[in-house]
Amino acid sequence: MNTSAMYPPPAGPAVNYAGPVPGAAMYPPAAVAAHAPNMPTNMPTNMPTNMPTNMPNYGNVAGGYLPPPMPTAPIVPPEASSVPTDWSIPSLSEDAARAAFKDFASSHCCYSSSPAEQGVITSMEPHNTYRYRLETFTESRSTDWAYKPHEGEAPDANTQPSPQPWEVKASTPTLFTDRTEKLRIPFTSSVKDCHTCHATGKEPCDTCKGNGSKPCSSCSSSGRIGEGQCTSCNGTGNKKCSDCDSHGMKNCKTCKGKRKLLAYIEVKVEWTNHVEDYVTEQTTGLTPENLKAAHGKELFKNSQFLLYPLMGFPHPAIAEASQRMIQDHQGKYGQTSRILQQRQTVELIPITKVTYAWKAKSHSYLVYGNDNRVSDDNYPDTCCCVIL
Repeated sequence: MNTSAMYPPPAGPAVNYAGPVPGAAMYPPAAVAAHAPNMPTNMPTNMPTNMPTNMPNYGNVAGGYLPPPMPTAPIVPPEASSVPTDWSIPSLSEDAARAAFKDFASSHCCYSSSPAEQGVITSMEPHNTYRYRLETFTESRSTDWAYKPHEGEAPDANTQPSPQPWEVKASTPTLFTDRTEKLRIPFTSSVKDCHTCHATGKEPCDTCKGNGSKPCSSCSSSGRIGEGQCTSCNGTGNKKCSDCDSHGMKNCKTCKGKRKLLAYIEVKVEWTNHVEDYVTEQTTGLTPENLKAAHGKELFKNSQFLLYPLMGFPHPAIAEASQRMIQDHQGKYGQTSRILQQRQTVELIPITKVTYAWKAKSHSYLVYGNDNRVSDDNYPDTCCCVIL
């Protein structure tokens, strides 16, 4: 495949967010070679034993994910995106830092409000960091046998050639949202005896184990309560099973009493949004979990079928992460699924280290994110609380 025709070099100066996409990894040779008309061979153990073993386009049915077909047309590259001009972020004011600290202290039952209210701020140092987020929205398909109670439908197996799994139409959900849908593949259905009840339509009641009665709970199966006879079971120690009306048998759960099943091949379509974050190193001690929940200032966002890595970004680590992650996503998810859309975002997360004096000692806390979250693992005035 000539990837240079699909992914020509982008136009524009080098400082723009555009660069060569590792598009050849989208449909690697291994994935192409793996795409064959027949599916993997293992049959489910809970299926009827008289299922067809060979069908046009579906020689063997049950198996793993199916590689998507090759794209039929060249992919048009996105236009180059200009560098954002606004890199500034408002500095945190002392009033905002103090208010955030007070809210933090009041949210902990064991924290005294004194440090937050009486502490004197002595310095505020910015430690802002960047977060790069890559989302790859994919569609994957797999096939397996499925069945339902036969309700008079005419079987259609082999009456016409059945469509390949990727030819079955499915409605794509909103981009970047997860969803799963199961669809019956036309011209694959046949009528079979129910394998659970052996075409009788009945199976033993699971409540009474087929006995028609069950131990009386009122008298613990003794037949007596105190000195008298148990009225619930008339002294027998057993009660009629209401679930099966004392017959000991119920309609088969598999065929719903129909005795027959309509068996067919089903394609499972899964839409998945694969999300990966990269945060540049910072020396404040905030954990990735802290920063994952924080909201930052969005500096850049773009969405395309296949993304270009960022080029010319002021922070080299972000550009390197973009190159590595895009290549990894396209190589990894392109083998077993179809990439429908990718989206990349760069945020600037504000972090401020606030140093304050309280009772002649110096302490500090961190305020981070647009919503002014606070992190302080060494709050200076705590007590042990017991919640009754």
